Amino acid sequence: MMSGFRQFILRGNVIDLAVAVVIGGAFGAVVTALVKDILTPLIGAFVGTPDFSAITLTVNGSQFLIGDFVNALVAFVLISAAVYYAVVVPVNAITARRNRGQAPPDPTTKKCPECLSEVAIAARRCAFCTSPLA
Repeated sequence: MMSGFRQFILRGNVIDLAVAVVIGGAFGAVVTALVKDILTPLIGAFVGTPDFSAITLTVNGSQFLIGDFVNALVAFVLISAAVYYAVVVPVNAITARRNRGQAPPDPTTKKCPECLSEVAIAARRCAFCTSPLA
């Protein structure tokens, strides 16, 4: 049982995932600090409140922390943009460059001329409208 666990832990995917979680947590802390310490006061200067995270709304004694929500929203947008531009775009470019010389795979489906649904290449009738296919 221990040898199976050891093989599982030492697989590349598990180690890569662990490294990604640690780096993601550290990156999230950096972005949160950026939002809290730089962007929040900048936005607060336009709103007129020096501390944007202190903006609240009180209804019947319940306090809604609108500023904290906006901080979290800005942090989410920044983290999403950074992950997209730092990870997704380069990986897509590398994949496209690697597949540049390869022929595209043969299609496995075709469109029905009557209802325009996708049907298997070998089909003789459409599964959706039952019209005969050429």
